[in-house]
Amino acid sequence: MPDEQPVRLHCFAHSAEGVTAFDGWAASVGPGVEPVPVPLPGSARRRTASRPATSEALLADVLPRFTDPDPAPYVFYGHGLGALAAYTVARALHEEGLPGPALLAVGACPPPHAPSGLPDVRGVSDAELLRILSGNGSVPSTSDEGIFLRAVLPDLRADLELAQALREAAHRHSPAGPLTTPLLVVTAEDDLLPAADDGWSRWTVGPAWLRTVPGGPFPLRDQWLPRLLGRACRVTRRIVREFTPVG
Repeated sequence: MPDEQPVRLHCFAHSAEGVTAFDGWAASVGPGVEPVPVPLPGSARRRTASRPATSEALLADVLPRFTDPDPAPYVFYGHGLGALAAYTVARALHEEGLPGPALLAVGACPPPHAPSGLPDVRGVSDAELLRILSGNGSVPSTSDEGIFLRAVLPDLRADLELAQALREAAHRHSPAGPLTTPLLVVTAEDDLLPAADDGWSRWTVGPAWLRTVPGGPFPLRDQWLPRLLGRACRVTRRIVREFTPVG
């Protein structure tokens, strides 16, 4: 139907500063889908807010965006750190008995129980953290370590600290039982992250699917990922409509 409300695709980025990666998605997701970046507090778009370091701080800021029932189904996509954030918000909505996303999609992130391949930043110096991140390809090598440390490493450290906190929070007992949201796990053909596609299905009792897109571990600016997610949103809307009681 031409006047049907679009499916909102709420996009959680790989870092607090990464939401600009979704800026061009509207042209690729296809009809009936609206990409909506979710800027985290403390990012360039929200400098006056404190960056969250715990799951509680993240939820206090982000959860109110989703506590008013949306008349149309919506979808979460989380990339990297954003996958953990999207899962955390979906689980919180489930625990509060509120309508959550009709589909949770995650990419470029091992599930909470799997090794992340990254250090616990709470016990690592700046120099050691830079060495680890440069060694595993998480950040590009640089000829001027001092400038890099001053300009970039504090934000990286904050993102990693939040990721560690969200992984730990995922293991806490949920009084509402396991998440029931359908899950889509997206990987890239040349993704080198450990266990990025292995085991996410254990974090929901809903159906789970795995799909692969061309390219390397950071396909956010390619057309393949938004196209895939756009199709997933349209299929999700059709399924929700078919199973919604009338009357």
